Amino acid sequence: MQNLKIVEIIQDKKQYLDLLLLGDEQESMIDNYLDKGTMYALFDEDVKAICVVTDEGNGILEIKNIAVRPENQRKGYGRRLIQFLKNRYKGDFPILQVGTGDSPLTIPFYENYGFRRSHSVKNFFIDQYDHPIYECGKQLVDMIYLRMDL
Repeated sequence: MQNLKIVEIIQDKKQYLDLLLLGDEQESMIDNYLDKGTMYALFDEDVKAICVVTDEGNGILEIKNIAVRPENQRKGYGRRLIQFLKNRYKGDFPILQVGTGDSPLTIPFYENYGFRRSHSVKNFFIDQYDHPIYECGKQLVDMIYLRMDL
């Protein structure tokens, strides 16, 4: 991680569609936030991870997508992106929020970094996606929101 750098991606965000689809597997859903969001790519030689955040109003910055290439997972890149967001937006937003499925992979990941459950949206994945979404063999139904104070 000696050559690690995080840069804002301003143009051609769709060039990272392969990574974006790891974090949100329906392209039309990505299209809903990609243009209005701020996108960051984490480079360590090449692109290892990306994230997109949006201003949701009322002082809430939301992580809409965060994804690490599968071969680079569990190496601290996701943690680095979250730390970068905390440092970058502290003072600008009091709350950092993320919405995710009720999955044994994602919920503990966020809780390990200081996020706490806030609220949920019933049937989000059933109502908003054109196909069932599964993680760890479990169909995702409700969107679980987690928050941390910046």
